[in-house]
Amino acid sequence: MKWGVFFMNKKKILFNIIVSASMAFAIFVTDASCLKIHAAEELKEATGCTFVLNSEFVPGGAKGYFVNKYRPMESSSVVYYVYNNGLDSLLTNREKAELANNGMSADSIAKLDKHKYETLLSAAYSAQYGADVGFKVESFEHIKIDDYPGYKIVAKYEPEGSQVIHQTVYIIRSKYRTFTITYQRAADDDCEESFGISASTIRVH
Repeated sequence: MKWGVFFMNKKKILFNIIVSASMAFAIFVTDASCLKIHAAEELKEATGCTFVLNSEFVPGGAKGYFVNKYRPMESSSVVYYVYNNGLDSLLTNREKAELANNGMSADSIAKLDKHKYETLLSAAYSAQYGADVGFKVESFEHIKIDDYPGYKIVAKYEPEGSQVIHQTVYIIRSKYRTFTITYQRAADDDCEESFGISASTIRVH
């Protein structure tokens, strides 16, 4: 393969990864049937979530996006997103209005499971890429981090003309906030160990 074509493909993969990472959490939290988010649940309140990234990851130009500084040679990325259900007093009036405009609701009652997640994301990626990308959930675990419940979801997919993209998503729930951390990499990105180390530093407070 010529170097010019190689770099173009890597840039395309990087773009796909960033787009799909944003979809992974944006579609997840805006679909009322995916996740039970209700202040009446017996969940602890949390004000934030932190984790440590390898120094190779730098801000990617948007809030919560981190990309490898060696891109396009390395197309891995990390996305951090916080969803606030609007039921606590910390939200401003503007934030509450934005949630209402986006159709967010505290009345979502269905819990997330492997089938719902795979079905939702598969449809979203198919719509984004205009074709089936073979989105498959390889493992779906219920986890707890600092006594906050959540999920660890490992999946992969392969857009046409791209490498296989591996995705690991951590979703941690608290009374008012849901924290989502998405680690993504192309098949030839050498960062799996780095991602594992980063995930081990996730803390909720």
